[in-house]
Amino acid sequence: MTDSPQPEADLLESFRAAMRHVAATVYAVTTGSVGERHGILATAVSSLSFEPPSLLVCINRAASLHEPLACAETFCVNVLGMANRDVADAFVSSRGEERFVVGEWAEMHGVPVLQSAQSSFVCRTAHRHEFGTHTIFIGELLACHHRADARPLTYYDRRYIDLDATPAED
Repeated sequence: MTDSPQPEADLLESFRAAMRHVAATVYAVTTGSVGERHGILATAVSSLSFEPPSLLVCINRAASLHEPLACAETFCVNVLGMANRDVADAFVSSRGEERFVVGEWAEMHGVPVLQSAQSSFVCRTAHRHEFGTHTIFIGELLACHHRADARPLTYYDRRYIDLDATPAED
């Protein structure tokens, strides 16, 4: 390691490489507007506060979900489990309404909620903040559900991994 700053291009590539080695839960972030459903897969999601219960979602402004989410009053963060791999694949390989052909979807507070998700958090959009290439959406919780028997779908180094099947290293 060195104390001198890396050139910007090298720093960006180092950042991308390092982030690929951070295991992350996979989320299907969804919203609805005028009878249309919108959604993308995301990994930049975090709990924010217990008072009020809230979380934040970071969405690239170039993403197909960005504009619908920017105009929405509500959204849902569906935590995908290993059993939802087909939903993740549909979200990656499809666009628009076709993403919702796979999985059982219900509507709650006007947004699509995946019934078989490990957890689902329906939120009211409380704040939006632009930073760099992304918008940070802060949502205050309206409703949630959780399945205790689910295992998280985890993304690591450009692939899905099963944490139960991954041997632990000492």
